[in-house]
Amino acid sequence: MTMVTWIGAEDVALIEYAKLTGRPFRVFSLDTGRLNPETYQFFDKVEKHYGIHIEYMFPDSSEVQELVRTKGLFSFYEDGHQECCRVRKVRPLRRALKGLRAWITGQRKDQSPGTRASIPLVQVDPSFEGLDGGAGSLIKWNPVANVDGKDIWTFLRTMDVPVNTLHAQGYVSIGCEPCTRPVLPGQHEREGRWWWEDAKAKECGLHKGNIEKEGQAAAPKSANGNGLAGAPDIFESPAVVSLTRPGIENLLRLENRTEPWLVVLYAPWCPFCQAMEASYLELAEKLAGSGVKVARFRADGEQKPFAQAELQLQSFPTVLLFPSRTARPIKYPSEKRDVDSLLAFVNSLR
Repeated sequence: MTMVTWIGAEDVALIEYAKLTGRPFRVFSLDTGRLNPETYQFFDKVEKHYGIHIEYMFPDSSEVQELVRTKGLFSFYEDGHQECCRVRKVRPLRRALKGLRAWITGQRKDQSPGTRASIPLVQVDPSFEGLDGGAGSLIKWNPVANVDGKDIWTFLRTMDVPVNTLHAQGYVSIGCEPCTRPVLPGQHEREGRWWWEDAKAKECGLHKGNIEKEGQAAAPKSANGNGLAGAPDIFESPAVVSLTRPGIENLLRLENRTEPWLVVLYAPWCPFCQAMEASYLELAEKLAGSGVKVARFRADGEQKPFAQAELQLQSFPTVLLFPSRTARPIKYPSEKRDVDSLLAFVNSLR
C-alpha cells in the first residue's frame, strides 16, 4: 500500500489502520519548504512511533527559485494559490505517482461540501497518471470518504496515536504556514485554508478534479462562447502561447511555417487535460528558445465543431504538431502525455 499524507488527522488514522492490517505499506509526504515547525516535529514523532521512514517529496529548487524571483514570496495572496501549489506540491506528487498503480488519500466528504461532497471510495484518478502512463493508469482510494471528522478523532484518541500539536491551537485542516490559520468555533474546517479565496476553489491541485466535477454541472457559457465559465483555465504560462480562433486559422493556412508549433486542444473542465497540465508546462519550458512554439487552443463550447472539422479533435486533450514544412498538422498518437514522450514526438518531426 502507498499513502500520500500531509500528516493531518485523517492521514495518521490511515497509518494506524495500515499498521493494524499487518501488511507492508509506504508513506510519503510533500515537503513544500513552507510547513509549520510543528509539522516537521510531527513528522519525526510519526516516524518514531510507527518505526517507519516517511518518503519526502520536494519541489524542484530551480522552479521555486524562478517563482520567488519573478513574483515574490507571497504572490498567492494576490493571484491565487494554484501557481505556488503547482510548483511546490502538484509537480513533486506527479513525479512520485508515475511509479505507482494506486494511491490512498485521507479525503472526507464532510471536509469540504464545496469540493468534496461527491468523492467516491474508489476512482480512476482524474488528475494524475500512474506506472503505465495515460488516462486511467492510476487508481485513487479514499477509504475514509464517508467517515465523519468526529469519528476520526474518536479513533485517534482510542488508539492513543500522536497528532499534530497545531490541532490543539485551533488548526483543523493543516497546510503550508502562510496559507493556513486556526478556525473559530462554529467555522468549517476549510475556512482556515486559503481564506482569501472562493470556498468552492479550495483545492491545491492534488485533488483538483473535485472542483471540476461540481463546476461542470451548473456553469454557464462564458461571454465569448468558448465553453464553461465556472472552470478555472489551465495551461497558463509565459512559455505557452494562447491562440484565438483567428490565430489557429492563420496557423492552418500557412504552408511554409518558419518554425514548428505544438498546440494542445483542451477544455479546462476535462480531467485528462488537467492531468497533463504540469507535463505540458514543463515541456514548454524545456522547448523555450529551441525554435519550437508551444501553444494552447481552448476547443470546447462553440469552438468544438470547428475543432472537430478542421483540427482532428475527437477527444480532450488533443495534441497537434504543425511542422515547419508540412501544411497539415500531425496528431500526437499516444495517450502517454509525460514530458519525455511528448518531447520524443516533437523531436521526431521537427
